[in-house]
Amino acid sequence: MSEAKVKAPAEPAVYGVAAEFVSAHDILHAAHEVRKAGFTRLDAFTPFPVHGLDTALGHPGSKIPWIVLVGACVGGGGGLLLQWWTSAVDYPLRIAGKPFFSLPAFVPITFELGVLFSAFAAIGGMLLLNRLPQPFHPVFTHSRYPRVTDDTFLLAVEAGDPAFDVQKARQVLSAAGGRHVEVLEA
Repeated sequence: MSEAKVKAPAEPAVYGVAAEFVSAHDILHAAHEVRKAGFTRLDAFTPFPVHGLDTALGHPGSKIPWIVLVGACVGGGGGLLLQWWTSAVDYPLRIAGKPFFSLPAFVPITFELGVLFSAFAAIGGMLLLNRLPQPFHPVFTHSRYPRVTDDTFLLAVEAGDPAFDVQKARQVLSAAGGRHVEVLEA
């Protein structure tokens, strides 16, 4: 009879390190300090928008305007193409000598479909880029996370960062004024 080898339990995967800050000014200052320390994959969780925080975190500009533009072009172009096809190609009707394809007559539908598709693109793009819906995120396990919706701010350094080291991240967050610095499990 062979003995089964007993494996030691695997160490939980680390998502990152997060710290609590008491004000918008503090988290903004901390984001600058953490970026100066060489970390590039950061995320902030705040009870309200903090002006300049996206720049301090190193996040690029939003892609939503481009997604909306594509949606508007697809909707407007598709609407105009459909009207042209039905009026001039598939079922042309000569009425009082009017042309089969008259652009001024097709402007309202073209505009409305452009607006409709741009709205759908904005909502869909926002959901995809924000990775929503997301019923669980490792930051939810931080002991102070429930207060984020009320009066506290969290700054997280993600383990996917090329310069990530648990001890270094804890040290930098503490030096930047972070309280309740915790390692987050994935």
